[in-house]
Amino acid sequence: MATSTFSSLSCTPQSRLLSNQKTHTPSPSMSLLSPQVGHKSLYHPLRHNVSPIPMMKPKRIRVGGLVKASMDNKNVEVFSKEHLAVSLAKYVADLSNKFIKERGYFTVALSSGSIKYLRKLVEPQYYNSIEWSKWHIFWVEEKVVQKTHVDSNYKLTYDGFISKVPIPPHNVNTIDDALPADGAADVYETTLRRLVTSNVIAKSTSGFPKFDLVLLDMGPDGHIASLFPGHPTLSETKKWVTFLKNAPTPPPERITFTLPVINESSNIAMVVTGAGKADAVYSALQEAPSDYKLPVQLVSPKDGEFKWFLDKGAASRLYR
Repeated sequence: MATSTFSSLSCTPQSRLLSNQKTHTPSPSMSLLSPQVGHKSLYHPLRHNVSPIPMMKPKRIRVGGLVKASMDNKNVEVFSKEHLAVSLAKYVADLSNKFIKERGYFTVALSSGSIKYLRKLVEPQYYNSIEWSKWHIFWVEEKVVQKTHVDSNYKLTYDGFISKVPIPPHNVNTIDDALPADGAADVYETTLRRLVTSNVIAKSTSGFPKFDLVLLDMGPDGHIASLFPGHPTLSETKKWVTFLKNAPTPPPERITFTLPVINESSNIAMVVTGAGKADAVYSALQEAPSDYKLPVQLVSPKDGEFKWFLDKGAASRLYR
């Protein structure tokens, strides 16, 4: 994940930081993007906060092997890392069984940071309950590198998960790694359209694909998929898949689902771990209104369910 101002500010009181910064008021036309003043300013959203934000208090907390919290209207659960993997595995297995029973397929789109938490699905209690031949796997984002490259999300998923379960190879939908970023995005979108036409992927009322589950993670700067703060891809409303050639972290060339596709999903699970992301989690879950929004704050399913899976480090600012 990208290194950002969030991780470097996590130990500094927010009020003292903000008192030393210049106030910035975004124009209405730029409400979803950070100011476009030079290339370096695009990816530092905390520089443009105006005032401190009051702490949120969870409605209930149960402390034991896990902590569960309900924050206003947000579905947030906080676990130890081990309990997070167990809970996520049960959640995915239950959704898999539900959609296979209802639709005959289960379509799941993965992002890089969430992949490692699928490892529990290979354990007998989940493995034996899942009809793997009905799974169709996609990637919310992918680096435009060869599939054997260490940065490839496909390689990460194959090594840690796909190679251990009997999902048919033709149900694993990867990018064409022989193409440049723009071509890879176009071909990937063509793949999605074909599978929507054949009803493998459900179709939303607005015409976008409706994945059964999208597993997201979040960077310390609040980016999701490969949608970074201030990047023009955040404003894309027509395409299903778009591309970057200038991502702020290497490798620079990537493809990514657009926000409309993500927000049409039947279920979205946001999996966030590590104290380095605590500031971004706090900003995403606080209720104070703001003209400026992090990419993670733009995730808002139209008709689906949105659930947060946090470890105690990522949630640390929510409870102090």
